[in-house]
Amino acid sequence: MRERVLNVLVAVNEEILAYAGQDMIGDGIIDSFQVVDIVEALEGEFQIELDAECITAENFANKDSILSLMERFIGK
Repeated sequence: MRERVLNVLVAVNEEILAYAGQDMIGDGIIDSFQVVDIVEALEGEFQIELDAECITAENFANKDSILSLMERFIGK
């Protein structure tokens, strides 16, 4: 699962994997359009629909927070 999520993130924006901070949106690594792109790509890759409550700045703060979100959501 981890590798699949990372592949999705790289496809949207390669800078995500190298980012070591805690606020990708605030630091300008990704914008709201790319958050939508990530959500759509993850939903397509895993054949899921993320709940709107999951789409928060905290859950998209960095690659680790996205991985944690996906682990919680799909339980793997």
